[in-house]
This record gives sequence, structure tokens and C-alpha cells, in this order.
Amino acid sequence: MAMQTCMGATLQCSFGAAPSSLVVLPVNRTLTAVPDANIMDNKPMVNILPFGMCSSPSNPAVAAATAAALGVLTPMPCVPVTPAPWVPGAPTVLIANMPALNNTSKLMCVWGGVIQIVNPGQTTVMLP
Repeated sequence: MAMQTCMGATLQCSFGAAPSSLVVLPVNRTLTAVPDANIMDNKPMVNILPFGMCSSPSNPAVAAATAAALGVLTPMPCVPVTPAPWVPGAPTVLIANMPALNNTSKLMCVWGGVIQIVNPGQTTVMLP
């Protein structure tokens, strides 16, 4: 069974240089000591913080810096762009009328990165 994900969960992007933390605003009103997340907690710079430096060649900033360096891959600061919700979530458990976020869910960045949950932020609540 998967673990419920909450505020403070550790995230990692496949093109990011450093881990990040999930920020869950207390609007969902469901707590496991801290606010629990649902699949709609995907807003860049609100819920999803930067992952240090981005090395995705499809990121325009990285592409421009790489071109300026004569083709040598040059990472640039990460600015996540995540328009779609986390998938798949836990459809049988609803938080604020949306599927709960579990630690096996993934989030896609427009620049090609796959964001995954490394540590769900708690270890007591499991989801089916």
C-alpha cells in the first residue's frame, strides 16, 4: 500500500540538481499533524518549489545557455512548470473532493522532467 503524502514531503525531479519540498496550504483541512496533499497540489512556486539547477535541454534557458557555450550543456536555475495534476493519486480516498496524493504518484514538468516523491512526509497513514 502507498503512503499518504503531506506537507514537507521530499520531491526530486529527473532533470533537477537538488531535492525540493512539497508545500501544502492548509485549505484542504485534512491533517496528519501537517496538511495532507491531493493531486491538485501541483502549482509551481506555490506547492512545487525549484530543484536547484535544471539540465533539461528542452528548457529554453538551458538551451540558450548551452548554445552560448558552443554546445556544452549548461544548467540554469530551475523554474518548474507543472500545468497538469499529479497522477494517478488515490481515487478511492478524497481530500477536498480530489483524489489524495500518495507516494507513488508522479508529476510531469513541461520541460520533460518527471517529479517523484522520495519521502512522503509521514509514515503512519497508508492509502489503498
